[in-house]
Amino acid sequence: MGSRRFGRTGRLGRRTAAGAVAVAALVGGLAPVGPATAVPPAPVEVAVAAEVPAPDDPFYVYDGTTPLADLAPGAVLDTRAVRYSLAGLPLPVDVVQILFRTTDQQGRAVAGVTSVLKPASGRSDKVVSYESFYDSLNPEDGPSRSVTGGTSIGGLAVHFESALMAPLLLQGYAVVMTDIQGPTADFAAGPEYGQVSLDGIRAALAEPRTGIAPSAKVGLIGYSGGAIGANWAAVLAPSYAPDVDARLVGAAEGGLLVDPAANLEYVGGSSTWAGVIPMAIIGVARAFGIDLRSYLNDYGREVFDDLQDAPISAVLGQYRGLTWQKMAKPAYANPASVPEYVEAANQLNLGSRPSPTVPMFIGQGTVGELEGTSGGKAGIGRGDGVMIAGDVRTLARQYCADGTKVLHREYPLSHFSAMPFWVVEAVGWLKDRFAGKPAPENCARIPAGNPLTPLVPVAPAS
Repeated sequence: MGSRRFGRTGRLGRRTAAGAVAVAALVGGLAPVGPATAVPPAPVEVAVAAEVPAPDDPFYVYDGTTPLADLAPGAVLDTRAVRYSLAGLPLPVDVVQILFRTTDQQGRAVAGVTSVLKPASGRSDKVVSYESFYDSLNPEDGPSRSVTGGTSIGGLAVHFESALMAPLLLQGYAVVMTDIQGPTADFAAGPEYGQVSLDGIRAALAEPRTGIAPSAKVGLIGYSGGAIGANWAAVLAPSYAPDVDARLVGAAEGGLLVDPAANLEYVGGSSTWAGVIPMAIIGVARAFGIDLRSYLNDYGREVFDDLQDAPISAVLGQYRGLTWQKMAKPAYANPASVPEYVEAANQLNLGSRPSPTVPMFIGQGTVGELEGTSGGKAGIGRGDGVMIAGDVRTLARQYCADGTKVLHREYPLSHFSAMPFWVVEAVGWLKDRFAGKPAPENCARIPAGNPLTPLVPVAPAS
């Protein structure tokens, strides 16, 4: 590998084909995608580009005279009304974009962006906060860029997701799609996802141009990377945003990252998902402001340099058999010997956080072998290829023990193939919460899972 960077452009034919699918879905109102789409996407060739530039759209830059730190989280900084655009083709969906004050992983005040997709009526008292799985280390791949005509390969997933939400728009729901990874695309930094998501909801509720009623209720929904946002938002809402928590009707999520340290081992050596290892470590290191390069060997540093602004589509199936050990110096073959990593991983472990106070729908695939990940590793067991079923079980049982109503589902499918089945149940479940129906639960039938104990640091090998 050379010093390749992953920029904003890709093969035009691939982009156009993917765009056509999204257009058809959005204009057609969309039925949930069926199993024919439930396979890992083919690796996409990407063009060489320079380092990620500063935003070339001034909307993303806060230039007010009041320091951001002096403003309340969720404060509206700027707004604009746009028409949903797919690579320059306007679609019949009005969008209000909001620049707002939020908080990053290190507790610093930063500017975030959210996009509010308005229903045909223009007004709504029901808000779905859709947490996107754009999963990228490049801010240019965020939902806000995609819905205004962005053409990056990493942003194409947003159009697929927007199409999934089209039926809700037609039924009068407003859909809030926030750039949940923050302004620097801090991939896999769960608490930041949650804080940015909650502040995006605050901004959407506060801005009159969205047409959202003052008494509106809010539901959270997300799959995979979006599940990180949905779960962390539900977990943090009582303490970080009690005003939002009071409006929440529930959170629906699927393919959830629970304990990143365990996932690092689970996907290690796999054929499809191994490339997520360096992506997640880069994103978390960026979020926490730590430098892990001194623990890496030459190959590890090369991989890190290559992936600094990569979308997930650039790594799926591209790093077959990759493990942390192949990137680390021999003394740090055990990642628990890296103090900064241990501290960050433990902060990202959902098992160490309080339980949500709202009902939860949690779905999880269990046959990751379909995507090339072994389910036979001791202490980990089976998952969907990237997320671990046993970790999700334990988290769900923990929530149940704390009084949260949880409906837990497992699908004998992989990460990609489980999503179509999850989304049908999840959307139906969330609509029932808006309708005020009692939340179902199956806590007594959730199998025992894996321990979610904090990672214990060890000494480097001699």
